[in-house]
Amino acid sequence: MLFDLRGRGRRRAVQGIYLGLAILMGGGLVLFGVGGATSGGLLDAFKSSSGQTSVDKVFQQRVDKAETGVRVRPKDPKAWAELTRVRFQQAGTGDGFDANQGVFTDKGKVQLQGAATAWDKYVTLTDKPDDNVASLMVQAFGTSGLNEPAEAVSAMEIILDRRPATGPLYVQLADLAYQAGQTRKAQLASKKALSLTPADSREQIKAQLDAARQAASSTTPSATATPSQ
Repeated sequence: MLFDLRGRGRRRAVQGIYLGLAILMGGGLVLFGVGGATSGGLLDAFKSSSGQTSVDKVFQQRVDKAETGVRVRPKDPKAWAELTRVRFQQAGTGDGFDANQGVFTDKGKVQLQGAATAWDKYVTLTDKPDDNVASLMVQAFGTSGLNEPAEAVSAMEIILDRRPATGPLYVQLADLAYQAGQTRKAQLASKKALSLTPADSREQIKAQLDAARQAASSTTPSATATPSQ
């Protein structure tokens, strides 16, 4: 069966499914800079660079500019949102991301840590964090990046606060909560996901939720021992 996760390859396949969901959420931002209070995506960077300018240099210039922005306007949440965004984008360029394995490299994780630091500052400065930036941080904190599932849960909850509730969004919250050992939260998210799903699709959603639970328990055996949140 697809969701029998005893085989190593099948666990990889399930993890790939959830990575794909995360990429779909954040891809528009990375490539096009869509939807945020600030602008500038990956394709914008290519447009703004000359034939002699490397992608790495372009992104470093963007990071330098954003860092100047937070120094000049240290209490401006938009400045910190922009720094979070460009540091995440920089992490995914060049040898910061291993496309074959679908994971950030050690170099990329250094940039992701910088994004996380900027994100932590950003969320202290606004009552309404940008859900598009939050979607980037779900990826940054995910298993392909910093592997901090509890932080990914917090970012995912911001997305749910800012977007219409859907079954797939709650499936992703449940998956992240299971990874973080937040069993009670995962169960509630699973129940919500099923309630938002049309009856003829519930078996498929249930299978995805079961897969998320099994994948988390197989990779983090201690998760079930963590107090529910």
